[in-house]
Amino acid sequence: MDNKKMKMAIEQIPVPKEKVFDAINKGLNQTDRRKKGRKRVWASAVTAAAILGLTAASGFINPTMNKVLAQTPLIGGIFEEFNDTAGLELARQNAVTELNQTMTKKGVKVKLTSAYFDGNVVSVTGYVDEGVEKGHNEKGEVSFDVNFEHNKGDHDPWLNGKSTDIKKVENGYNFQWKMNYPYKTFRENSTLPVTIHNINGIKGEWKFNIPIQQEKNSTLAINQMMEYPGDDVKIRLKEVLTAKASSSLIYETLQKYKNDEIRITKAIDEKGKVYRFGNGTVTEESKQKDGYHRTIRIEMNKLNPNIHSLTFHVQTNIADPTAEQLLNKKSFVLKSKRLDLGLHVNNIVQKGEKLVIDYQMTGLPEKLSQDKLGMIENNLQYNFLLVDKAYIGKMDPENPFPPKNHGIHLNKVETINKKTAHFQSTFDLNGDEQIKKFKLENTILQFDFSHFVPAKELKPMTVELP
Repeated sequence: MDNKKMKMAIEQIPVPKEKVFDAINKGLNQTDRRKKGRKRVWASAVTAAAILGLTAASGFINPTMNKVLAQTPLIGGIFEEFNDTAGLELARQNAVTELNQTMTKKGVKVKLTSAYFDGNVVSVTGYVDEGVEKGHNEKGEVSFDVNFEHNKGDHDPWLNGKSTDIKKVENGYNFQWKMNYPYKTFRENSTLPVTIHNINGIKGEWKFNIPIQQEKNSTLAINQMMEYPGDDVKIRLKEVLTAKASSSLIYETLQKYKNDEIRITKAIDEKGKVYRFGNGTVTEESKQKDGYHRTIRIEMNKLNPNIHSLTFHVQTNIADPTAEQLLNKKSFVLKSKRLDLGLHVNNIVQKGEKLVIDYQMTGLPEKLSQDKLGMIENNLQYNFLLVDKAYIGKMDPENPFPPKNHGIHLNKVETINKKTAHFQSTFDLNGDEQIKKFKLENTILQFDFSHFVPAKELKPMTVELP
């Protein structure tokens, strides 16, 4: 069969687009949060890159994607490279701003190539040459220390939920940053200042000004509330904003406990189409007499304008107050305040530069599969925190980790007895994380129980659309 006939045959193969994109949206979000991210025990995910990577490697390219690439070969090509379907659609609509901004510092050239602003998402693509390989990272790894709008450090609102994707190309690397628009109101045309402080540890000040443009979104008012009295939660769905390639849902939560996470995981219309949700932006939050109020704008698939109802699926993740104990005792018990979980510390032994904590967890399911045991072991590596007691109460509540040389959380976990949930954690007192002049009687152990329970599915709520 010649190439032309092969192409025609391929393009007639039915492709289950919704299933493919559902799998992609369920995939792992590669985030740049510098805060210590932790996984819940029962979490599971599908890597979107693997799915699309297999598709591309097999030569099966969606015909619509082929047309976009033909119309906009440069811009469309980079979005295809990063599996960005919204970017491809915007490229088709000529709604992507092409950039040609280049700056070289310390022998490293950075070039920004495109930007778009659609719905809740701002995307920036670019290229960095092989000069980055003189830095500290392993070959093939590229990391940016970057801030936006002249903000500094981790308190930059543009960094909350920011993701970076990197692809090796000839003589360098292509990259894409995706950020949630962090403000309540949109500016249709504005300039986003960008400062890269270092790349792979190579210090410099690569500065750019990026034009970002978005036409006014269309608005669909919903304004319907669902109450969950048993979980001390109320949700008001306010409106859906629709841009060129995506939509955004704006909703408000009212909850008794400030740090509980209330998430809308998906919506299904009356025709069975599933709408997935991405990262959200908290645009307002306050404490009032009836509880904690939070307004959130969250990215979703573009809304079909011809539907009449949507059923929203909601889940809640409980945030349990951190339990803590001064290590002036060899054995003690920590209890969760909101969950039926406990940590029984049997013994604490310091062996030179190693600290070994022997313990059992109570309240876990009696029969643990190998997968769930592996997830628990993974969470235990990150859920302990040893803190210099002088810094208790001085840590940033948004990123509660003490300054360098005053805290350790990484540890190596060994399962002693699976049936009795008996484990040992070994901390390296002379590793990358340290406590100077470490003494047990001056150290507090903190433990977070929140990550050992699954998210709770709440009753779905169906709303009629105006």
